[in-house]
Amino acid sequence: MSQLDPLAQLLSRRPKRLALLEQIAEQGSITRAAKAAGLSYKAAWDAIDELNNLSEQPLVSRSVGGKGGGGARLTPAGERLLALQRRLQALQMQLLQAAGDDADLELLGRLMLRTSARNQLTGRVQAIHARGHNDLVDIELPGGSHLQALITHDSTENLQLNEGSNVVALIKAGWLELQTLNQPVDPDRNALEGHIERILPGNDGPSEVRVSLANGQTLCASVEPAQLATLGVAVGDPVRAQFAASQVLLGTQL
Repeated sequence: MSQLDPLAQLLSRRPKRLALLEQIAEQGSITRAAKAAGLSYKAAWDAIDELNNLSEQPLVSRSVGGKGGGGARLTPAGERLLALQRRLQALQMQLLQAAGDDADLELLGRLMLRTSARNQLTGRVQAIHARGHNDLVDIELPGGSHLQALITHDSTENLQLNEGSNVVALIKAGWLELQTLNQPVDPDRNALEGHIERILPGNDGPSEVRVSLANGQTLCASVEPAQLATLGVAVGDPVRAQFAASQVLLGTQL
């Protein structure tokens, strides 16, 4: 195996989403951009959600139901990121030369962890409150919304968390409980409000409900059809997503 093989695998993990950005800039259509980037339409929507959630400012502005399955364009933040990616591509050969052997590249690939959690929200630590062997971490999201994560004190130390630390909050789709705004808020749980952007019925299983937050980030909830029918909500309706602080996992960049 040549040095180029592990490098190609390493660089292919994140760049599919960045390739989608490039195609959105050229095509102006989610459907055409997805096809050109080698992604399904659903995978393209997932990628856009993840990109917008991980950025302090949305990278893609989109509209549902436009010609070709929905229009999309890069925001100024997205254009800056794409320009940076193009500069980074010019440094790839330098990375090859710096790596001692294939094992170096494979180790770097393992360190670039991917996660199965559908919801990845970027934020900044505002405060850390001791709770016995645990810490309650207050996190401010872009736009001023807040959530809390309950993690062990050892985890706080391992992640080297302090006030001002940048973190990514990971929440599984099945952990989100949707409710209408006229239902009472549980003060002991996180609550983020938004409106339903899309509802994707499952095949003999839970529906996927995408909730657009005011700050441009998106939550994905897995909701049983019966529960969705009980809520009586549709695309465009305001909803609240609740989840426990113990259901929030935190990650930081190496």
